[in-house]
Amino acid sequence: MKIFVLIFTFSFALISAQTHRFIYEFKYKQNPKQTEFQKVNMTLDVNPENVKFYNYRYVEIDSTNITKGQNSQLWDNSTNVIVRSKNSNTNSNYTMINDVFVFDTEDKIDWNLDKETKKFENYTLQKATSNFGGRKWTAWFSKEINISEGPYKFRGLPGLIFQIYDDQNNFDFTLVKSFKLNSTYKTPFIESFYGQKPIKTTQENINKMLMNEYNDPYHETREQFKKNPKTTFSINGTDIKDISQFKELTESRRKFIRENNNPIEIDKALKYPQN
Repeated sequence: MKIFVLIFTFSFALISAQTHRFIYEFKYKQNPKQTEFQKVNMTLDVNPENVKFYNYRYVEIDSTNITKGQNSQLWDNSTNVIVRSKNSNTNSNYTMINDVFVFDTEDKIDWNLDKETKKFENYTLQKATSNFGGRKWTAWFSKEINISEGPYKFRGLPGLIFQIYDDQNNFDFTLVKSFKLNSTYKTPFIESFYGQKPIKTTQENINKMLMNEYNDPYHETREQFKKNPKTTFSINGTDIKDISQFKELTESRRKFIRENNNPIEIDKALKYPQN
């Protein structure tokens, strides 16, 4: 396990308005048949009242917005955005399907503590395992960091999770950096995406929207083309010159969606039709 910079200088008497920020390297496979991981840094902010998990790229863009007076925002649906109250297993899940939506899930994880330990620098990490989301997970945590949190929805161990990975080698979160912020970090890019608050919904409604998107991924573009057949439309680098092209493009998009249907919680994955 590679952990590059860890600075744990916690003073628990002085954390009332602080954010404890943990950066995890997230390695994942959108397509389980891939041999190579995609990699991105993810942020775990442990605040006085809540915990937030999101792509670190959002922090970088937010910092640029502040220093340059801009209002650029990014949403990457290949990574998760999770918010929960402190010491809670109720997670608010944020996702974008044209608009940003949020829905709640109950995600209590039952851990099995193992006696196996290993050293990392000055920390002793203990092994724990769990079945969650249809996958088997191995976590390494430290009781020396008295924060019962970890990346994504993984929490509830008697210490901070340093690393967690699944037994099929699809996902791996590894802690690479930690520091404290002097005040609670605000995340307008979550609560107000381009001035619009997330729309409250349910997992069932999200699944319906995703299935509609799968069944007819280019509905809006096709309807616009019908109204304006002389206008140039382009999809993934293909110029549309005839309505018949939408059939092949739709089949290609559906195939891509099926092959990349590999969420962390595989038991919640949509079962897309094969044709």
